[in-house]
Amino acid sequence: MPTHAERRVLPYSPQLLYDLVADVGRYPEFLPWCVGARVRERRDNLIVADLMIGFRMFRERFTSRVTLNPDNPDGPRIDVAYADGPFKYLANHWIFRPHPQGCEIDFYVDFEFRSKLLQKAIEVLFNEAVKRMVHSFEQRAHALYGAKST
Repeated sequence: MPTHAERRVLPYSPQLLYDLVADVGRYPEFLPWCVGARVRERRDNLIVADLMIGFRMFRERFTSRVTLNPDNPDGPRIDVAYADGPFKYLANHWIFRPHPQGCEIDFYVDFEFRSKLLQKAIEVLFNEAVKRMVHSFEQRAHALYGAKST
C-alpha cells in the first residue's frame, strides 16, 4: 500500500497554490501520466471528476470526489476521496499553510489498486512517480505565477 507524505515551501501564496490544485480540469496540461480529465459535477465546495491515467500499457479511469475547503483554519485544504475505478481505496489531501517564504504545502496520498499486477507495477515506480507529480505542480506554479509571487 504505497503512501507518500511531504511538506514543501514554495514562494507563492496559499491561495494561488490552492487554486492551482483545485483546477482539476487542467491536470492533463501538466501532470505526467494524466491523459484526460472531465469534471462531472461542480457545486459549492465539491468537484466530482474523472481522471484518465496512462502509463506504458496501462490506462485506467477513476472517479474522485474533491472537497474544497478554502476557509480551513490551518490554511486552505483539498481532500480527495475515491469514488469509482481500479483502486481498493485512495486517500489524498493538500493543505496550504501560510509561511514567511510563501506557502508550506502538506501533501499526502495513500492508495491500493485492486489488480495485483497493477499494484506490483506501481510499487516499483511509486516514489519516483509521486515526486514527479509534486514537482509538476511546482513547475506549473512557476509557469503561471513566475519565479516568486508572495
